[in-house]
Amino acid sequence: MKKVKIFVSALIVLTALQSCKQKDNLEEVVTTPEPQKEEAAAPLGNPDDVKAEDASGKFQIAKLGFKYDELAPNIDARTMEIHYSKHYKKYTDELNKAVKGTPLEGKTIEEILTSLDPENKAVRNNGGGYYNHTLFWEVMLPKGSKEPTGALAEAIKADFGSFDAFKTQFTEAATKQFGSGWAWLVVTKDGKLAIGSTPNQDNPLMPGAAVSGKPVLALDVWEHAYYLQYQNKRPDYIGNFYNVINWDVVAKKYDAAIAK
Repeated sequence: MKKVKIFVSALIVLTALQSCKQKDNLEEVVTTPEPQKEEAAAPLGNPDDVKAEDASGKFQIAKLGFKYDELAPNIDARTMEIHYSKHYKKYTDELNKAVKGTPLEGKTIEEILTSLDPENKAVRNNGGGYYNHTLFWEVMLPKGSKEPTGALAEAIKADFGSFDAFKTQFTEAATKQFGSGWAWLVVTKDGKLAIGSTPNQDNPLMPGAAVSGKPVLALDVWEHAYYLQYQNKRPDYIGNFYNVINWDVVAKKYDAAIAK
C-alpha cells in the first residue's frame, strides 16, 4: 500500500512538471483586428442637375460653368456642391416665393435690389443671396488668370496705385468683415473703382449700403463658403481665391458698368 502511494505521488509530480514545461513552450497567440473599412465619400452630383423648385418662377438657377471639383485645391469639391446645390438653390426658391404674385415679379433682380424696401426681409435676404451668389459663380474659373489686363488693369492702377495694392485692400475688406458677409469691387457712380464689404446678403446695389456702386467682383466670406476646408482660417481662403478669379469676366463687367 505504501508503495502504491509513493508511485501515485511520483506520477502527480511528473505530470505537474510536464504541464509546466508545456506552458513554458506556449507561444502567445496575437489576434490582429481586421482593418476598419473607410466610409466611401458620397459621389459628387452634377451642377447641371440643380434646378429651381418652381420651374416657372421668375428666377432660375444660373449655370455654374465648371464641375464641383474643378476649383480644387483652392476651394474643395464638397464645399462647392453644398454651396451651389443647397445654399444657392434655397435663396433662389425663397426669392421666387417672396415675389410671386407681387409687382416685384415683373422686375429684374437689379431693379428689385436698387429700389429695395429694407424692411422686406424675405426679398432683402433671398434677393441678395440670389444676386450675390450668381455673380460669385461668374467671376470664378478653374486656374483663373493671374491678374487683369486692359482697361480694368489701368483703372486698378489709377484708383489703387497698383494691382498689389488692390489685393491688399480687397483682402483687408474680406478679412475684417465681421461675421457673415461679402467683399466687393464696384464701379461707383463717377466711374471710379471702390472696395468695401457688406454684412449677411446685403450688396452694393441696395439703398444705404456701406459701399455703393455696380459690383464687378464679389467674394463670399460666409463660413459655409470655406469652413469644411479652411475651418477658422479665413485669410487662407481669401488668399487662394485670387488663384481662381476669372479676370476676363470681371473686365467685361467693368466695361459694361462704365459704358452706362
